Amino acid sequence: MEQVTRAWFDEVVVPTYAPAQFIPVRGLGSRLWDQQDREYIDLAGGIAVNALGHCHPALVQTLIEQGQTLWHVSNWMTNEPVLRLARKMVDATFADRAFFCNSGAEANEAAFKLARRYAHEQHGAQKDQIIAFFQGFHGRTFFTVSVGGQASYSDGFGPKPGQIQHVAYNDLAALQAVISERTCAVVMEPLQGEGGVLPADLEFAKAVRELCDAHQALLIFDEVQTGMGRTGSLFAYMQLGVEPDILTTAKALGGGFPIGAMLTREAIAQVFKPGVHGTTFGGNPLACAVAETAFELINDPAQLAGVKEREGWFREALAVINAQYHCFSEVRGQGLLLGAVLAPEYQGKAKAFVDAGIEQGVLVLVAGANVVRFAPALNLSREEFDLGMQRFAAAVAAVVAG
Repeated sequence: MEQVTRAWFDEVVVPTYAPAQFIPVRGLGSRLWDQQDREYIDLAGGIAVNALGHCHPALVQTLIEQGQTLWHVSNWMTNEPVLRLARKMVDATFADRAFFCNSGAEANEAAFKLARRYAHEQHGAQKDQIIAFFQGFHGRTFFTVSVGGQASYSDGFGPKPGQIQHVAYNDLAALQAVISERTCAVVMEPLQGEGGVLPADLEFAKAVRELCDAHQALLIFDEVQTGMGRTGSLFAYMQLGVEPDILTTAKALGGGFPIGAMLTREAIAQVFKPGVHGTTFGGNPLACAVAETAFELINDPAQLAGVKEREGWFREALAVINAQYHCFSEVRGQGLLLGAVLAPEYQGKAKAFVDAGIEQGVLVLVAGANVVRFAPALNLSREEFDLGMQRFAAAVAAVVAG
């Protein structure tokens, strides 16, 4: 059989990404091995997806068992795994109803359509404005990338969906200046992930909820990245003391198997009558069975407490590294979604730290050009962590040395 090489990507794959030069071929826990059997400590977690590490035995077992019984049925039937997962998710959250799809972008697409439809039916066609935040990220469909607050992702595709307004994150006065009776929804991440690992201020989040209530607008929380234990609670909203009307999640929901979900309240859900919205693959038995197992493992008090414990490991280790190399101005974020913000002399060089990490055998992420992001497995072992941070310290040393 012909040897697969990285060069194939440049020949046969649409170049929407510029992947690393190595090709991972197997993983276990928070370790990955490439084609040359070189080991990497994974502190990136598939961008906050592999919340239980690689090839978690319980997820593997569920996948095998479900794969031997039922993979897919068309959407004019339901199935047991989707019903069990929906029941568990609504029982654990503010929500009454769940909609399942295949990705975070699809979950957000459904959420934005639902908000527009609800406003249209309850208040009339004039109530159509969606307010979102600069540096937000909500997916790559045309609607979601337009709601996302990064023009570089949405420009160049022709006319954008209308009535979308962006304001600065954590800037209450800016939001007050644009919200009105025309606003149907305010969309926010409780902690901006791609936009720099920037948490919402508690008072800001509460004020957003109050403004939405005052103007009869829905509050949508995008928890695609912050959900499923990432911040130390099942969902980040639980630490804000603010409940949304609609919540989206994906990434870690399937522990690596593609699945997304939108959660909402009963009265809002009812405007999505049969035929108004749908998905062929969403809620399929294979994805929902794996997600149900992941949900049970993550929504465990000991597991969630362990996230906060591991946050402490990272903050302590990064402080030690920074005391030696002085390359970070702060470490921000929550739980196991952390961002090391680069000091002024290293601004724009986040990718250099990622590349140096690969050379040393540790995987980290960027969150923009000025933040090095960590989003590891929630069950990262102390041994894996210690080895990973040793390698990251060596990577920092290499960048600092130029």
